[in-house]
Amino acid sequence: MTYLTPGDPASRLKKVIGIILVLVVVFAIRLVDLQIIQANAINEKSYEKRAVTRVIPALRGQILDANGKVLAKTVFRYDINAAPSKVGPFTKTVKGESVTISVEQVVAELSTILDMSAADVTAKITGTGEYSQIKKRVDAGSYRKIRDMNVPWLYYDPIAERIYPNGAVAGNLLGFITDSGLMEGLEQRYDKCLAGQDGEETYEKGVDGIKIPSSVSTTKEAKPGKNIRLTIDADLQYFTQQVLASTVSYLRADWASAVIIETKTGRILTAAEAPSVDPNDPGKLSADDRRARVFQFAFEPGSTLKTITAATVVDTGMGDPYTKAVVPYSWTVPNSDGYKVTDSHFHPTEQLTLTGVLAESSNTGILEIGKSVDYKVRYQYLEKFGLGSKTSIKFPGEGSGQLNALKDWDGVKKYVSMFGQGVSVTPIQSAMMYQTFGNDGVRLDPVLVDGCEENVENFKIPETRGGVKVISKEANDQVLAMMERVVEAGPIGRYGAVPGYRIGAKTGTAQIRDPNTGKYAGPYAISYFGVAPIEDPQFVVAVTAYKSRTVGSSLGVATPFKRIMQQVLRAYRVPPSTTKTSDLPLEW
Repeated sequence: MTYLTPGDPASRLKKVIGIILVLVVVFAIRLVDLQIIQANAINEKSYEKRAVTRVIPALRGQILDANGKVLAKTVFRYDINAAPSKVGPFTKTVKGESVTISVEQVVAELSTILDMSAADVTAKITGTGEYSQIKKRVDAGSYRKIRDMNVPWLYYDPIAERIYPNGAVAGNLLGFITDSGLMEGLEQRYDKCLAGQDGEETYEKGVDGIKIPSSVSTTKEAKPGKNIRLTIDADLQYFTQQVLASTVSYLRADWASAVIIETKTGRILTAAEAPSVDPNDPGKLSADDRRARVFQFAFEPGSTLKTITAATVVDTGMGDPYTKAVVPYSWTVPNSDGYKVTDSHFHPTEQLTLTGVLAESSNTGILEIGKSVDYKVRYQYLEKFGLGSKTSIKFPGEGSGQLNALKDWDGVKKYVSMFGQGVSVTPIQSAMMYQTFGNDGVRLDPVLVDGCEENVENFKIPETRGGVKVISKEANDQVLAMMERVVEAGPIGRYGAVPGYRIGAKTGTAQIRDPNTGKYAGPYAISYFGVAPIEDPQFVVAVTAYKSRTVGSSLGVATPFKRIMQQVLRAYRVPPSTTKTSDLPLEW
């Protein structure tokens, strides 16, 4: 039989202690590694799991009218959300004491603030999910009340909402912003100024998924956008839009526009049209009616361009208001295979002065006198009056009209362009042509926006911008005198007269060219453009209605012109005229 030899207890104890010491050293090294050497990295990883970062939306800048009236602004609405799985009583400190708040107390208070039934609120916060929306787009006042309740399982999403307090006033200019971020109009043009820069905030959430209130930190402050101030007078814009709305209804026209310009500065006081979109709900109108046609739509101007032809004749020294013409009803364009031009109504051959040609709006008369100026020279004057070029405003989608290259002018266009056929203009181009006559023959750049500033008080009206000397002051004075006779003695021009003021104007009735057939037919684009007062022009009003179906002449916009011009003269307190008219002869 073999017996085991008893071991040495002391030796075994030493081995055990040795192993324990080795393990202690290993754990100690590991502990030092985790708590000291890798502490920062571990904390960062842990923080990443606990931390939540969200965007703080920037407040978009306001759009203001010339007098500081708000046309567009951004307000924050708040979506009120809950985490149903975390719903339960919680404690908070009230006046230094810890108080337990029950779910029922929260529901009662929420239902009062949100104007919801307690049952509906309870249904929203009941469940096992991590997200439930209690109510969307709550106003800031209600949000602040709920936030101050400090309920740990409620969450808030700020939603920036663009609103337009004046509805459709200047709506086609302002444009709009869709939920998807699509922008139009001035919202798009000046987005870099208005947008601002979003910020960020970070907070930690506990193991239960609830935000730790004391952990909130702003990592990037939101920078609000700047404001832009327009030259638009909102009150005048509103009045003008009302006039145009009734005009479109009466004429059964596709649309109408009216532009009011300060002649000495180029500032646009009104750029109105009807229909006009309400940017708060742009979907109510078609895409075409949401456009800013004042800048984007081009049409053949018709007889309003005769004033440009007359100005060219006078400025080149080839005629004056007394220049005589034998004016037939029909006129055959030279070398055109018999292309005939007629006046709007039959008449026997007349003896008219250049003044009479404008007053009677004779096509054949302007051809008889205008042909004395070479067509290449007339083309240069059309360019100087701004035809064929976009304005300096650079409005989104702005059109340049149609002038075509000189080499493309055929034998007919060289003549018919004198009374506004074969070329096209936008309403803003039309208004700026006539601004030239109100500013001693100098065409300015139009001004729609005064500037982009953080503080409204910083706005300063800029100096007059641009300036093209189109015709001499002497020639311009003669043109104004002829325009005044259009209002005094013209068969249609007289309907735009404003009692007490000397007005100069020109009417226009343009046939609309069918793009498919190339032929001209009705309904018409009818216009009435004028300046006042003649002795010291302050304002230009340019009114156009497109495709008038009930009135086939510019008579349909003469009264709207009168109402609008009368309003602007009153609003800006222009004193009535005290000087006498020129009384230029119409016939010889």
